[in-house]
Amino acid sequence: MALLASSRRELTPFVREILMPGGPDAVPKISKAHSRFALRKGESKIHRWGIYAKEDIPARRRVIEYTGLKIGLAEVRRRQIRPNLYLFVLTDQLAIDGAIGGSGAEYINHSCSPNVYANVRRGHIWLVSLRKIEAGEELLLDYRIRNSARKIECHCGSPACRGFLNLPE
Repeated sequence: MALLASSRRELTPFVREILMPGGPDAVPKISKAHSRFALRKGESKIHRWGIYAKEDIPARRRVIEYTGLKIGLAEVRRRQIRPNLYLFVLTDQLAIDGAIGGSGAEYINHSCSPNVYANVRRGHIWLVSLRKIEAGEELLLDYRIRNSARKIECHCGSPACRGFLNLPE
C-alpha cells in the first residue's frame, strides 16, 4: 500500500489529470442532481459499462444531463491518447470531458438504433428519450462522430448497424 501511495505522489499532473480519468478502473457514478429518472449502472453487452433505466421513461423527456469539464478543441486533441474517451463536442470551439465531473451520462453506449438523442441548448447537453424506454433497458445514443481521422468500429449489434460510430461521409 505504501508503494502505491508513493507512486501516486510521483505521477505527473499530465498523467493524473489527462490519462487517468475514465481509465479502465473507473466505475460509473450517476448524479441524481443531473438525472430526471431513476437510473442504474451495469455491465453492457456493447462495451464495458452501460446506464439502464430503473423505471419506465416516457418519450420526449429529458433523461440525464451530460456534464463534465469544459475544454477547448486543442485540449480535446491532447486527451485523445486516452484508451477510453468521454468527450462530447459542444460547439466548434468547445467540448465537455465527462471523465472529469461527469454525471454518469458519459457511460451511455453508442448504438446505430438509439433510444436517446442529444439536445444541446445554452451550453448544456440533455439526453432526451426518442421513444418510451422500458425499465431495465440500456440507454443508447448514436454518437454521430464526424471529422475523425480514423474509423471507429461499432459493436452495437443493431440490425441497422452501419459498422462504425462515424457518420457516413
